[in-house]
Amino acid sequence: MKTDIILCGVGGQGILSIATIIGEAAMNENLYIKQAEVHGMSQRGGDVQSNLRISSEPIHSDLIPQGGADVIISMEPMEALRYLPWLKKEGWIITSSTPFVNIPNYPDLELIKADLQKLPHVISLDIEQLAKDNSVPRSANVILLGAAQKALGLEYEKLEAAIRRVFARKGEAIVEANIKALALGRAAQ
Repeated sequence: MKTDIILCGVGGQGILSIATIIGEAAMNENLYIKQAEVHGMSQRGGDVQSNLRISSEPIHSDLIPQGGADVIISMEPMEALRYLPWLKKEGWIITSSTPFVNIPNYPDLELIKADLQKLPHVISLDIEQLAKDNSVPRSANVILLGAAQKALGLEYEKLEAAIRRVFARKGEAIVEANIKALALGRAAQ
């Protein structure tokens, strides 16, 4: 088993929380993991990206080469396209459909959607609306993780258990909101 994942978005959207959950689930499956993070100007809404590699064999580098990513999980549709050169030909993009417009020359959303539709494996969800409609407004990132579960090659139950461990210190209400969000994403894929 080997899965190379690029997680991307804008600072404050929960990219690093997704990485923590995936890492926790992978470690509890006795898999090797390596992670490299690029934080950009996250405090100003800049791009945030993380390379996450999981494997049943030892991993020698924490960086994913161009054309080597199996999955791009993006909290923002333009950011998904930014990392397209790193995606394998048959790789998966799981992205939010809602833009985070933080620059004056943000590309036309219809053009972004058209570019994504040209790709063979894309899941695009309005995670912000799903989160609001289901009373888990701070868990949109975990909805996206639920939608990515099959592409990651990790068992759903392992991700659920990882959420319980990662968020346990924040209390049962936070744990349950994130479990609910994971299920919403899984159902929406």
